[in-house]
Amino acid sequence: MDNSSNKNIPPLTKEQIWRLYQLSKMSDDEIDYSDIPEITEEEWKQKFKPSRLRRQKQKLAS
Repeated sequence: MDNSSNKNIPPLTKEQIWRLYQLSKMSDDEIDYSDIPEITEEEWKQKFKPSRLRRQKQKLAS
């Protein structure tokens, strides 16, 4: 994977690290997802096509 797009991301602050730590200790039931719209079945199929996730076959020299 190419990490060149991550060059301009600033490091996390201490507060952000603390919040991520707190989230990691929570169960999924305790996290409030209400501000995130649900993805529909059609959107899921459009964005996450299994064929896009498979590795491409490479030809070997014969």
